[in-house]
Amino acid sequence: MRITDVSLATIWVLDQDSAKEFYTEKLGMEVRNDMTLGEGGMRWVTVGTKNQPELQVTLMVPGPPSLDPESAEQLKALIAKGVLGAVGFNTDDCHAAYRELSAKGVTFIQEPQDRPYGIEAIFRDDSGNWFSLTEPSETLDTTKSWGNC
Repeated sequence: MRITDVSLATIWVLDQDSAKEFYTEKLGMEVRNDMTLGEGGMRWVTVGTKNQPELQVTLMVPGPPSLDPESAEQLKALIAKGVLGAVGFNTDDCHAAYRELSAKGVTFIQEPQDRPYGIEAIFRDDSGNWFSLTEPSETLDTTKSWGNC
């Protein structure tokens, strides 16, 4: 047995309808699934980028069956506080993506900056999660220290 790839990643959100709108209308992702599962009525919403059809991102509200009620409330508080970073997104032009997403109302907490690994900006989704938006450098020297990135 061997793992061949990653097919699903979860982003915890506070509201699936609002998150679905944010990820599709502001970030340009496409909806892959939006359905109700089982008798408990758990909603399964996944999105993804057009260029990566094999990877789905689940927009999941904390709660049963994956979390007990106490843990779900703790996680919701952390999401709302804005301390969770979930995913790194790549772009071919960080400055242009920054301008385009800012014009769509996406909140950035860091403008594009040069880093040893490329140009990076940091933004938040509508739940408060933060994300790296990176234009990777063409040649990344992994022997260099990143210092105080």
